[in-house]
Amino acid sequence: MSYEEKMTIDEIRKYLHKIRPMYRRASKKEKGRLLDEMETVTKLHRKHLIRLITGQLRRKRREKQRGRVYGIDVDDAIRVIARSLDYPCAERLKGSLVWIAEHLSQHGEIILTARLKEQLHNISQSTLRRTLQRVVDKQEKIAHSSGPRQRKVKRVAREVLVRTIPWQEEQPGHFEVDLVHHSEDPSGGQYAHTIQMLDVATGWSECAAVLGRSYVAVRDGFERICARLPFAVLEVHSDNGSEFLNDHLLRFWKEKVSGVQLSRGRPFKKNDNRFVEENNHSLVRAYVGYGRLDTVAHIHLLNQLYEHLWWYHNFFQPVMHLTGKRVVQLSDGHTSIRRVYDQARPPFERVSDSGVIPPTRYANLYASRSAINPLVMRQEIETLIQRLYALPKARQDTPQNVYESLFKPILHKKGEDLSVALSFDSISTVR
Repeated sequence: MSYEEKMTIDEIRKYLHKIRPMYRRASKKEKGRLLDEMETVTKLHRKHLIRLITGQLRRKRREKQRGRVYGIDVDDAIRVIARSLDYPCAERLKGSLVWIAEHLSQHGEIILTARLKEQLHNISQSTLRRTLQRVVDKQEKIAHSSGPRQRKVKRVAREVLVRTIPWQEEQPGHFEVDLVHHSEDPSGGQYAHTIQMLDVATGWSECAAVLGRSYVAVRDGFERICARLPFAVLEVHSDNGSEFLNDHLLRFWKEKVSGVQLSRGRPFKKNDNRFVEENNHSLVRAYVGYGRLDTVAHIHLLNQLYEHLWWYHNFFQPVMHLTGKRVVQLSDGHTSIRRVYDQARPPFERVSDSGVIPPTRYANLYASRSAINPLVMRQEIETLIQRLYALPKARQDTPQNVYESLFKPILHKKGEDLSVALSFDSISTVR
């Protein structure tokens, strides 16, 4: 507890209980001095302190409970709103209650009256938290339902600036990037990876699935992301993995984006990429899980899922942004850092406020968001996840199935025989 915090009711009663014997034995003048002291310590009115210290200090239970302020219609609205956003916490949901209620009412999911809108605006965060605990079934949450060591810095890494993107960054376009593996056994041949880029200033997330982590695969993933991204890339900050730090990708970024800054974190310091590392769990693992995905069909379905999550996260999910840090003195003499967050808002609104999206592109995106029913999109995301789990995996004892699905269409156009072009020895070499 900080020394600057106000005393709680229980602490005030305990303090008065200790000082009451001295008050009873004191003279009139000494009682006045003690009252001055109690008034300074507790910040209570003098007459209220006299009533407390001369009466019963034990707290009494309320004989008549307060009536319920928010009715069943508020519970129903919060239940639908929370389900449409896949049950965010009260801190994230509070600032978006009114606008998402208006949005859902346009799609016919709830009936929004003037009184209900006012109650949703006035409900406190604590009341919202208790309501969510009462009306929400966490088992329905589709996120979290699924159930390497870094290498030494090489020559090419020395050409890239070592730094961390500061949390105070306000200009959109500074992206942290990371690669998520979708295999329980990284040595078991080719398998899927997810490239995630996260904007530090706004929380905007971009994901693309690729098969393997060769230069061609990673380049194609970045091409997909850049084609969809509505604002410019100013910086790409990665870890020290060779899938990002190689001559081909350094040349790709210099040719693809004019003036882009490339940076990297320190070796063996995952916190240098703290924003994207945190969202690797909440935006990738929570939906896809940890199982092995190793076919082209998995890649196509993953990219369909990420297309839906792109809209769902960037345009609807409220995200909290760190606005400050302050040092708090603890009672044991130690200090603690207390973080201060702003009101939770979707990344699209944060990017819109910065003005980095061209007006025509912004109008198209805004119209598309207005036409989307988040409850329907949530159901589509759940369906895609179920289809992803149902897809068969390639056999572990041979990578033949994976390479057939990759090269058969190409060889068919050339008229070559697949069995000759891809012998088992050549496949084993590639593996």
